Amino acid sequence: MPAFDLPLPELERHRPDLDEPTDFDAFWSDTLKEAEQRDPLASVRPVDTGLRLTETWDVTFRGFAGDPVRAWFSLPHSRLRSSHGDSTAHGRKPLPAIVEYAGYGRGRGLPHERLTWVNAGYAHLLMDNRGQGDQYGNGGATPDPHATAPGGPGPAVRGLLAPHDHHHRRLITDAVRAVSAVRALPGVDAARTAAVGNSQGGGLALAVAGLVPDLAAVLVTAPLLCGIRRALDLTDAGPYGEIAAYLSVHRGAEAAAYRTLSYLEGVSFARRAHAPAHFGTGLRDTICPPSGAYAAFNRYGELSGADPRKEIHAYPFNGHEGGEAEQVRRQLAWLGEVLGDGAFRP
Repeated sequence: MPAFDLPLPELERHRPDLDEPTDFDAFWSDTLKEAEQRDPLASVRPVDTGLRLTETWDVTFRGFAGDPVRAWFSLPHSRLRSSHGDSTAHGRKPLPAIVEYAGYGRGRGLPHERLTWVNAGYAHLLMDNRGQGDQYGNGGATPDPHATAPGGPGPAVRGLLAPHDHHHRRLITDAVRAVSAVRALPGVDAARTAAVGNSQGGGLALAVAGLVPDLAAVLVTAPLLCGIRRALDLTDAGPYGEIAAYLSVHRGAEAAAYRTLSYLEGVSFARRAHAPAHFGTGLRDTICPPSGAYAAFNRYGELSGADPRKEIHAYPFNGHEGGEAEQVRRQLAWLGEVLGDGAFRP
């Protein structure tokens, strides 16, 4: 697929107008207020993964409506983490934490699948996606007990006709609560917590950046639900195709659907963010068009007054896979600089 979105010079200037609800902030404040009334952690259980250099726990935290949400929490083995600097009550140096969010249709999988961040020396929490995990990967373990509102079978269209009913309202709330959960775990430097994700995970990380003002950093690649209206005009691939297919049957539901999606718009979250940000996008990405990533990047932090450090990397000949390992290499170097950890050098 050749490049199909705007040319790069136009992407670099792309700052689309938003049909942003006047009660956007109140909607999310009220949603999170209800969730924050509960302690985040429900259970923490050690897991024998067979890995000798990583310690892993099966964590359950309380997400939307207090629902149990599963996650894998991993640390470098304690023998690699002691003896330097300030320590916790367990004799371990507190580590900066990465909260990672998985892609659309994927669950948390198996604990040995994602080792990059823990091998780089970070505490790592990988959140399960409620009601997902059945499309690819190695499954999930978190049901979505609220998925009963009108809408199609895919997560992108569950509850599409009302913002309070939509699947991603619950999923974004879980994502914010995951930050609270990792900060409550031993061995974590709560002040240095970053949100990371690709595709749907990138959209979740961006939402967290807009809803958690003291986040230390955010790293997003090919973020979903950014520039939603334009994406629906450009592509029938992936989750946007699910929305289009639903509207092709439910003619006349467009206004209600667009209203719901306006509360999930990643550019709106980006505008409210404070944390330093690292973006990536493939210019041939037909699943999450690059104009969405650039819209979020170009308007990132404009309402927060923080003027955060930010950078974006475009991969002209790549699609939804983006920069893959090259992007991760850049993320590692950038995050090490942002968090002040000299172990990470470009």
